[in-house]
Amino acid sequence: MKSEYRVAIVGGGIIGCSIAYHLAKFGEKDVVLFEANYLSSGSTGRCAGGIRQQWSSVNNVLLAMRSVELFERMSQETSMDIEYKQGGYLVLSYDEKEAAEFEKNVQMQKELGLDVQILSPNQVKERYPYLKVDGVKLATFCQTDGHANPHLANFAYAKAAQRLGVELFTHTKVVAVEALGDHFEVLTSRGTVRCQILVNAAGAHSKEIGKMVGVDLPTESYRHQILVTEAVKSFFDPMAISFSGNFYMRQTKHGHFIMGQGDPDEKPQINYNVTYRFEKDMAKKMTKIFPFLGRLRIVRHWSGHYNMSPDAQPIIGEAPNLPNFYYAVGFSGHGFMLAPAVGEAIAQMIIHGKTLNVDISELNLQRFEKGIVRERNVV
Repeated sequence: MKSEYRVAIVGGGIIGCSIAYHLAKFGEKDVVLFEANYLSSGSTGRCAGGIRQQWSSVNNVLLAMRSVELFERMSQETSMDIEYKQGGYLVLSYDEKEAAEFEKNVQMQKELGLDVQILSPNQVKERYPYLKVDGVKLATFCQTDGHANPHLANFAYAKAAQRLGVELFTHTKVVAVEALGDHFEVLTSRGTVRCQILVNAAGAHSKEIGKMVGVDLPTESYRHQILVTEAVKSFFDPMAISFSGNFYMRQTKHGHFIMGQGDPDEKPQINYNVTYRFEKDMAKKMTKIFPFLGRLRIVRHWSGHYNMSPDAQPIIGEAPNLPNFYYAVGFSGHGFMLAPAVGEAIAQMIIHGKTLNVDISELNLQRFEKGIVRERNVV
Protein backbone atom coordinates (compact mmCIF):
# COMPACT_ATOMS: atom_id res chain seq x y z
CA MET A 1 0.00 0.00 0.00
CA LYS A 2 1.36 3.41 -0.99
CA SER A 3 1.37 6.33 1.41
CA GLU A 4 -0.50 8.65 -0.96
CA TYR A 5 -3.23 8.38 -3.60
CA ARG A 6 -5.26 10.90 -5.51
CA VAL A 7 -8.60 9.18 -4.71
CA ALA A 8 -9.53 6.90 -1.80
CA ILE A 9 -12.86 5.06 -1.70
CA VAL A 10 -14.38 3.63 1.47
CA GLY A 11 -16.57 0.59 0.79
CA GLY A 12 -16.14 -2.52 -1.35
CA GLY A 13 -19.76 -3.07 -2.32
CA ILE A 14 -20.92 -2.54 -5.87
CA ILE A 15 -21.23 1.23 -5.40
CA GLY A 16 -17.59 1.61 -4.35
CA CYS A 17 -16.34 -0.82 -6.98
CA SER A 18 -18.39 0.86 -9.71
CA ILE A 19 -16.90 4.24 -8.78
CA ALA A 20 -13.40 2.75 -8.77
CA TYR A 21 -13.91 1.09 -12.14
CA HIS A 22 -15.37 4.16 -13.81
CA LEU A 23 -12.63 6.40 -12.44
CA ALA A 24 -10.01 4.11 -13.96
CA LYS A 25 -11.98 3.73 -17.17
CA PHE A 26 -12.05 7.52 -17.58
CA GLY A 27 -8.32 7.82 -16.91
CA GLU A 28 -7.96 8.35 -13.15
CA LYS A 29 -5.99 5.31 -12.02
CA ASP A 30 -4.32 6.61 -8.84
CA VAL A 31 -7.15 5.13 -6.82
CA VAL A 32 -7.33 2.97 -3.70
CA LEU A 33 -10.41 1.22 -2.29
CA PHE A 34 -10.71 0.05 1.31
CA GLU A 35 -13.17 -2.66 2.38
CA ALA A 36 -13.46 -3.53 6.08
CA ASN A 37 -14.43 -7.13 5.33
CA TYR A 38 -14.44 -8.88 1.95
CA LEU A 39 -15.82 -7.57 -1.33
CA SER A 40 -19.60 -7.89 -1.49
CA SER A 41 -19.81 -8.74 2.22
CA GLY A 42 -22.33 -5.99 3.01
CA SER A 43 -25.62 -5.01 1.42
CA THR A 44 -24.56 -5.92 -2.13
CA GLY A 45 -23.93 -9.58 -1.39
CA ARG A 46 -27.11 -9.83 0.66
CA CYS A 47 -29.55 -8.30 -1.83
CA ALA A 48 -31.90 -10.00 -4.30
CA GLY A 49 -30.24 -8.58 -7.42
CA GLY A 50 -33.28 -6.86 -8.92
CA ILE A 51 -32.84 -4.14 -11.55
CA ARG A 52 -35.89 -1.97 -12.20
CA GLN A 53 -36.69 1.35 -13.81
CA GLN A 54 -40.27 1.71 -12.52
CA TRP A 55 -40.11 4.45 -9.90
CA SER A 56 -42.31 7.28 -8.67
CA SER A 57 -39.52 9.89 -8.85
CA VAL A 58 -38.00 11.22 -12.06
CA ASN A 59 -34.46 11.13 -10.61
CA ASN A 60 -34.66 7.42 -9.84
CA VAL A 61 -36.19 6.58 -13.22
CA LEU A 62 -33.42 8.38 -15.10
CA LEU A 63 -30.66 6.86 -12.97
CA ALA A 64 -32.16 3.40 -13.39
CA MET A 65 -32.56 3.77 -17.16
CA ARG A 66 -28.91 4.75 -17.46
CA SER A 67 -27.93 1.82 -15.24
CA VAL A 68 -29.80 -0.59 -17.51
CA GLU A 69 -27.87 0.76 -20.50
CA LEU A 70 -24.65 -0.01 -18.62
CA PHE A 71 -25.84 -3.39 -17.29
CA GLU A 72 -26.65 -4.43 -20.87
CA ARG A 73 -22.98 -4.20 -21.83
CA MET A 74 -21.39 -4.92 -18.46
CA SER A 75 -20.51 -8.57 -19.03
CA GLN A 76 -18.78 -7.76 -22.31
CA GLU A 77 -17.09 -4.66 -20.92
CA THR A 78 -15.72 -6.38 -17.81
CA SER A 79 -15.16 -9.82 -19.42
CA MET A 80 -17.25 -11.52 -16.72
CA ASP A 81 -20.69 -13.15 -16.86
CA ILE A 82 -22.92 -11.46 -14.25
CA GLU A 83 -25.99 -13.63 -15.00
CA TYR A 84 -27.87 -10.58 -16.26
CA LYS A 85 -31.36 -11.29 -17.52
CA GLN A 86 -34.01 -8.83 -18.71
CA GLY A 87 -36.95 -10.93 -17.60
CA GLY A 88 -39.00 -7.87 -16.72
CA TYR A 89 -40.55 -6.56 -13.51
CA LEU A 90 -44.17 -7.35 -12.72
CA VAL A 91 -45.37 -4.74 -10.21
CA LEU A 92 -48.65 -5.75 -8.53
CA SER A 93 -50.95 -3.27 -6.80
CA TYR A 94 -53.48 -4.33 -4.17
CA ASP A 95 -54.60 -0.80 -3.28
CA GLU A 96 -56.93 1.54 -5.20
CA LYS A 97 -55.01 4.69 -4.31
CA GLU A 98 -51.71 3.08 -5.23
CA ALA A 99 -53.17 1.82 -8.50
CA ALA A 100 -54.15 5.40 -9.42
CA GLU A 101 -50.59 6.51 -8.60
CA PHE A 102 -49.22 3.73 -10.81
CA GLU A 103 -51.20 5.08 -13.75
CA LYS A 104 -49.63 8.53 -13.23
CA ASN A 105 -46.20 6.96 -12.77
CA VAL A 106 -46.50 5.02 -16.02
CA GLN A 107 -47.38 8.19 -17.89
CA MET A 108 -44.31 9.92 -16.42
CA GLN A 109 -42.08 6.93 -17.15
CA LYS A 110 -43.25 6.77 -20.78
CA GLU A 111 -42.56 10.49 -21.20
CA LEU A 112 -38.98 9.76 -20.07
CA GLY A 113 -38.69 7.06 -22.74
CA LEU A 114 -39.34 3.92 -20.72
CA ASP A 115 -41.26 1.11 -22.44
CA VAL A 116 -43.72 0.19 -19.69
CA GLN A 117 -47.36 -0.95 -19.74
CA ILE A 118 -50.36 -1.36 -17.48
CA LEU A 119 -51.91 -4.82 -17.14
CA SER A 120 -55.38 -5.72 -15.86
CA PRO A 121 -55.73 -8.63 -13.40
CA ASN A 122 -57.03 -10.78 -16.27
CA GLN A 123 -54.00 -9.94 -18.39
CA VAL A 124 -51.71 -10.84 -15.48
CA LYS A 125 -53.51 -14.18 -15.14
CA GLU A 126 -53.20 -14.87 -18.87
CA ARG A 127 -49.45 -14.27 -18.79
CA TYR A 128 -48.81 -16.02 -15.47
CA PRO A 129 -51.52 -18.66 -14.91
CA TYR A 130 -49.71 -20.02 -11.84
CA LEU A 131 -50.13 -16.68 -10.04
CA LYS A 132 -53.28 -15.87 -8.06
CA VAL A 133 -54.62 -12.40 -8.76
CA ASP A 134 -57.12 -12.20 -5.90
CA GLY A 135 -57.19 -8.59 -4.72
CA VAL A 136 -54.97 -7.28 -7.53
CA LYS A 137 -56.23 -3.89 -8.81
CA LEU A 138 -53.76 -3.62 -11.68
CA ALA A 139 -50.13 -4.32 -12.50
CA THR A 140 -47.38 -2.63 -14.43
CA PHE A 141 -44.74 -4.38 -16.49
CA CYS A 142 -41.44 -3.32 -18.06
CA GLN A 143 -39.61 -5.93 -20.12
CA THR A 144 -36.19 -4.23 -19.91
CA ASP A 145 -36.22 -4.51 -16.13
CA GLY A 146 -34.58 -7.66 -14.81
CA HIS A 147 -31.98 -9.03 -12.44
CA ALA A 148 -28.38 -10.14 -12.13
CA ASN A 149 -26.10 -11.94 -9.69
CA PRO A 150 -25.00 -9.21 -7.24
CA HIS A 151 -21.79 -10.99 -6.20
CA LEU A 152 -20.67 -11.51 -9.79
CA ALA A 153 -21.50 -7.93 -10.74
CA ASN A 154 -19.54 -6.62 -7.76
CA PHE A 155 -16.55 -8.81 -8.58
CA ALA A 156 -16.76 -7.87 -12.25
CA TYR A 157 -16.29 -4.18 -11.44
CA ALA A 158 -13.62 -4.91 -8.85
CA LYS A 159 -11.50 -7.11 -11.10
CA ALA A 160 -11.87 -4.77 -14.07
CA ALA A 161 -10.80 -1.85 -11.86
CA GLN A 162 -7.75 -3.79 -10.69
CA ARG A 163 -6.76 -4.58 -14.27
CA LEU A 164 -6.84 -0.84 -14.95
CA GLY A 165 -4.53 -0.10 -12.00
CA VAL A 166 -6.84 0.48 -9.03
CA GLU A 167 -5.56 -0.92 -5.71
CA LEU A 168 -8.13 -2.80 -3.59
CA PHE A 169 -7.51 -3.68 0.03
CA THR A 170 -9.99 -5.98 1.74
CA HIS A 171 -10.09 -6.63 5.51
CA THR A 172 -8.89 -3.06 5.87
CA LYS A 173 -11.06 -0.94 8.12
CA VAL A 174 -11.07 2.86 7.98
CA VAL A 175 -10.68 3.83 11.63
CA ALA A 176 -10.48 7.61 11.38
CA VAL A 177 -10.25 10.40 8.83
CA GLU A 178 -8.86 13.90 9.25
CA ALA A 179 -9.68 16.65 6.76
CA LEU A 180 -6.64 18.93 6.41
CA GLY A 181 -7.59 21.56 3.86
CA ASP A 182 -6.02 20.30 0.65
CA HIS A 183 -6.00 16.61 1.56
CA PHE A 184 -7.35 13.89 3.85
CA GLU A 185 -5.40 11.68 6.23
CA VAL A 186 -7.08 8.28 6.30
CA LEU A 187 -6.16 6.00 9.20
CA THR A 188 -6.80 2.36 8.36
CA SER A 189 -6.11 -0.91 10.14
CA ARG A 190 -3.13 -1.30 7.75
CA GLY A 191 -1.72 2.17 8.29
CA THR A 192 -2.30 5.78 7.24
CA VAL A 193 -2.64 7.08 3.71
CA ARG A 194 -3.07 10.56 2.31
CA CYS A 195 -5.51 11.37 -0.48
CA GLN A 196 -6.75 14.48 -2.26
CA ILE A 197 -10.26 13.11 -2.79
CA LEU A 198 -12.26 10.86 -0.45
CA VAL A 199 -15.40 8.96 -1.46
CA ASN A 200 -17.86 7.55 1.06
CA ALA A 201 -19.50 4.42 -0.36
CA ALA A 202 -19.70 2.67 2.99
CA GLY A 203 -23.33 1.49 2.77
CA ALA A 204 -24.69 0.63 6.19
CA HIS A 205 -21.76 2.48 7.79
CA SER A 206 -22.08 5.64 5.70
CA LYS A 207 -23.16 7.86 8.59
CA GLU A 208 -20.12 6.80 10.64
CA ILE A 209 -17.71 7.72 7.82
CA GLY A 210 -19.45 11.08 7.36
CA LYS A 211 -19.03 11.87 11.05
CA MET A 212 -15.29 11.33 10.78
CA VAL A 213 -15.02 14.44 8.57
CA GLY A 214 -17.83 16.42 10.18
CA VAL A 215 -20.46 15.81 7.48
CA ASP A 216 -23.86 14.84 8.85
CA LEU A 217 -25.39 12.35 6.45
CA PRO A 218 -29.06 11.71 7.36
CA THR A 219 -28.90 7.95 6.85
CA GLU A 220 -30.07 5.11 9.06
CA SER A 221 -29.57 1.39 8.50
CA TYR A 222 -32.37 -1.13 8.95
CA ARG A 223 -32.19 -4.92 8.87
CA HIS A 224 -33.88 -6.56 5.89
CA GLN A 225 -34.33 -10.33 5.75
CA ILE A 226 -34.35 -12.57 2.68
CA LEU A 227 -34.80 -16.30 2.10
CA VAL A 228 -34.16 -18.67 -0.78
CA THR A 229 -35.83 -21.97 -1.68
CA GLU A 230 -34.53 -25.15 -3.18
CA ALA A 231 -34.13 -25.13 -6.96
CA VAL A 232 -36.64 -26.27 -9.57
CA LYS A 233 -36.61 -26.01 -13.35
CA SER A 234 -36.57 -22.35 -14.41
CA PHE A 235 -39.93 -21.05 -15.60
CA PHE A 236 -40.45 -17.69 -13.87
CA ASP A 237 -38.75 -14.90 -15.82
CA PRO A 238 -39.76 -11.64 -14.12
CA MET A 239 -39.15 -10.16 -10.72
CA ALA A 240 -42.58 -9.96 -9.05
CA ILE A 241 -42.93 -7.13 -6.57
CA SER A 242 -45.66 -5.31 -4.67
CA PHE A 243 -45.31 -2.22 -2.51
CA SER A 244 -48.82 -2.45 -1.09
CA GLY A 245 -48.41 -6.23 -0.73
CA ASN A 246 -44.91 -5.79 0.74
CA PHE A 247 -42.96 -8.50 -1.11
CA TYR A 248 -40.62 -9.24 -3.98
CA MET A 249 -39.59 -12.55 -5.54
CA ARG A 250 -37.58 -13.83 -8.46
CA GLN A 251 -36.16 -17.10 -9.72
CA THR A 252 -32.39 -17.30 -10.06
CA LYS A 253 -30.49 -18.66 -13.04
CA HIS A 254 -30.09 -21.97 -11.23
CA GLY A 255 -33.77 -22.31 -10.32
CA HIS A 256 -33.94 -21.11 -6.71
CA PHE A 257 -36.63 -18.63 -5.65
CA ILE A 258 -35.30 -15.67 -3.68
CA MET A 259 -37.73 -13.41 -1.85
CA GLY A 260 -38.08 -10.80 0.87
CA GLN A 261 -40.33 -8.26 2.52
CA GLY A 262 -40.01 -5.18 4.72
CA ASP A 263 -40.76 -5.12 8.46
CA PRO A 264 -42.42 -1.91 9.72
CA ASP A 265 -41.36 -2.80 13.27
CA GLU A 266 -37.62 -2.76 12.50
CA LYS A 267 -35.54 -0.21 14.40
CA PRO A 268 -32.43 1.47 12.96
CA GLN A 269 -29.39 -0.59 13.91
CA ILE A 270 -26.79 -2.97 12.52
CA ASN A 271 -28.38 -6.36 13.07
CA TYR A 272 -27.56 -9.53 11.14
CA ASN A 273 -29.78 -11.87 13.16
CA VAL A 274 -32.66 -13.69 11.46
CA THR A 275 -36.07 -14.62 12.83
CA TYR A 276 -38.43 -17.56 12.46
CA ARG A 277 -41.31 -15.06 12.35
CA PHE A 278 -39.98 -13.77 9.01
CA GLU A 279 -39.96 -17.26 7.50
CA LYS A 280 -43.46 -18.00 8.79
CA ASP A 281 -44.95 -14.68 7.59
CA MET A 282 -43.19 -14.91 4.23
CA ALA A 283 -44.32 -18.49 3.61
CA LYS A 284 -47.93 -17.75 4.56
CA LYS A 285 -48.14 -14.73 2.27
CA MET A 286 -46.25 -16.06 -0.73
CA THR A 287 -47.94 -19.46 -0.96
CA LYS A 288 -51.31 -17.71 -1.24
CA ILE A 289 -50.11 -15.66 -4.22
CA PHE A 290 -47.79 -18.29 -5.73
CA PRO A 291 -49.30 -21.66 -4.70
CA PHE A 292 -46.48 -23.68 -6.31
CA LEU A 293 -44.12 -22.38 -3.61
CA GLY A 294 -45.93 -24.55 -1.06
CA ARG A 295 -44.08 -27.58 -2.42
CA LEU A 296 -40.62 -26.06 -1.99
CA ARG A 297 -38.34 -26.10 1.03
CA ILE A 298 -36.43 -23.11 2.39
CA VAL A 299 -32.71 -23.77 2.11
CA ARG A 300 -31.19 -20.52 3.41
CA HIS A 301 -32.22 -17.34 5.20
CA TRP A 302 -30.08 -14.29 5.86
CA SER A 303 -30.25 -10.57 6.54
CA GLY A 304 -28.64 -7.41 5.19
CA HIS A 305 -29.33 -3.72 5.56
CA TYR A 306 -31.22 -0.96 3.84
CA ASN A 307 -29.22 2.25 4.32
CA MET A 308 -32.22 4.58 4.34
CA SER A 309 -32.39 8.28 3.54
CA PRO A 310 -35.29 10.50 4.71
CA ASP A 311 -36.97 10.39 1.28
CA ALA A 312 -35.90 6.85 0.28
CA GLN A 313 -33.79 8.28 -2.55
CA PRO A 314 -29.98 8.10 -2.71
CA ILE A 315 -27.76 10.88 -1.43
CA ILE A 316 -25.13 11.46 -4.12
CA GLY A 317 -22.64 14.26 -4.69
CA GLU A 318 -19.94 16.40 -3.14
CA ALA A 319 -20.28 17.80 0.37
CA PRO A 320 -21.31 21.47 0.12
CA ASN A 321 -19.00 22.55 2.96
CA LEU A 322 -16.13 20.12 2.44
CA PRO A 323 -14.59 20.15 -1.06
CA ASN A 324 -13.38 16.82 -2.42
CA PHE A 325 -15.49 14.74 -0.02
CA TYR A 326 -17.95 12.77 -2.13
CA TYR A 327 -20.66 10.34 -1.09
CA ALA A 328 -22.96 7.81 -2.70
CA VAL A 329 -25.10 6.57 0.18
CA GLY A 330 -28.67 6.18 1.44
CA PHE A 331 -29.85 3.97 -1.42
CA SER A 332 -32.71 2.62 0.68
CA GLY A 333 -32.35 -0.93 -0.61
CA HIS A 334 -31.69 -0.08 -4.26
CA GLY A 335 -27.96 0.52 -4.51
CA PHE A 336 -27.31 -2.55 -6.62
CA MET A 337 -29.66 -1.59 -9.43
CA LEU A 338 -28.42 2.01 -9.55
CA ALA A 339 -24.71 1.27 -9.11
CA PRO A 340 -23.53 1.46 -12.75
CA ALA A 341 -25.02 4.93 -13.34
CA VAL A 342 -23.98 6.21 -9.91
CA GLY A 343 -20.40 5.00 -10.33
CA GLU A 344 -20.22 6.65 -13.72
CA ALA A 345 -21.70 9.91 -12.42
CA ILE A 346 -19.41 10.21 -9.37
CA ALA A 347 -16.37 9.42 -11.54
CA GLN A 348 -17.40 12.11 -14.02
CA MET A 349 -17.88 14.65 -11.23
CA ILE A 350 -14.39 13.94 -9.88
CA ILE A 351 -12.68 14.05 -13.28
CA HIS A 352 -14.76 16.59 -15.21
CA GLY A 353 -16.44 18.56 -12.44
CA LYS A 354 -19.87 17.60 -13.81
CA THR A 355 -21.91 14.61 -14.88
CA LEU A 356 -22.22 13.86 -18.59
CA ASN A 357 -25.06 11.32 -18.79
CA VAL A 358 -27.46 11.83 -15.88
CA ASP A 359 -28.01 14.99 -13.82
CA ILE A 360 -27.73 14.02 -10.12
CA SER A 361 -27.69 17.55 -8.69
CA GLU A 362 -31.17 17.12 -7.18
CA LEU A 363 -29.92 14.15 -5.16
CA ASN A 364 -27.32 16.05 -3.12
CA LEU A 365 -27.62 16.89 0.58
CA GLN A 366 -29.00 20.37 -0.02
CA ARG A 367 -32.35 18.96 -1.16
CA PHE A 368 -33.40 18.25 2.41
CA GLU A 369 -33.43 21.98 3.12
CA LYS A 370 -36.34 22.33 0.67
CA GLY A 371 -38.51 19.59 2.19
CA ILE A 372 -38.99 15.92 1.42
CA VAL A 373 -40.79 14.23 -1.47
CA ARG A 374 -40.58 10.54 -0.65
CA GLU A 375 -40.00 7.82 -3.23
CA ARG A 376 -43.01 5.57 -2.74
CA ASN A 377 -41.95 2.53 -4.76
CA VAL A 378 -40.01 0.82 -1.98
CA VAL A 379 -40.53 -2.54 -0.25
